[in-house]
Amino acid sequence: MRWLLLIILLTGCSALPLSSPGPQVDRVPTGTLDAAAARTSLAALPVAVPGRMDGYVRDCSDGKACVFGQPWFDTDGDGCDQRSQVLARDLTEVERKPGRCGVQSGNLDDPYTGTRISGTSKIQIDHVVPLAEMWRSGAAAWAPEQRLAAANDLRNLVAVSGKVNQSKSDKTPDEWMPPNAGYACSYGRIYVTVKAAYGLSVVAAERSALESALTTCG
Repeated sequence: MRWLLLIILLTGCSALPLSSPGPQVDRVPTGTLDAAAARTSLAALPVAVPGRMDGYVRDCSDGKACVFGQPWFDTDGDGCDQRSQVLARDLTEVERKPGRCGVQSGNLDDPYTGTRISGTSKIQIDHVVPLAEMWRSGAAAWAPEQRLAAANDLRNLVAVSGKVNQSKSDKTPDEWMPPNAGYACSYGRIYVTVKAAYGLSVVAAERSALESALTTCG
């Protein structure tokens, strides 16, 4: 307890960890492979040199065309965009905007940091397999409709701390893993699920990092 209080005093952070970094956090989107299936699928992923980023456009401002289509597109046609669906799924004590599906408040037990976040202003939706990584590992050759579906696949979307999401950016598991080590197994399972579902390739270092993450599964 003393070290925890010291860290809080030094960092000025008021959020308390949900648990120590050790315990496994098993919270994944519906459709995520279990650990055994993830190991099998990882072994089957093709290893290839990453493709070029030529033609990749993420920002839709200034009239540009996003290569992955409209952000947070309502792919299932239920009238609620994907961002709102993820917030409603991952947050607790959710309050909707009046007459709308949008989420205006709630609490997030952030799996990436092990902290609790109240409200939505500091929460972002992470693509576990970054869109840029999808592009360079196979999506550049897809039809626009397939890229739109992949970008809004709920299996690849997780509500997390905005600050940590920004630090992750487009990094792959060999370059970045969640600071909360207890989420390594779940993160690896989600990542492999998406790569396997879309037949995306990996590099050797990426596969090695994912193998290490999956060894933490209980």
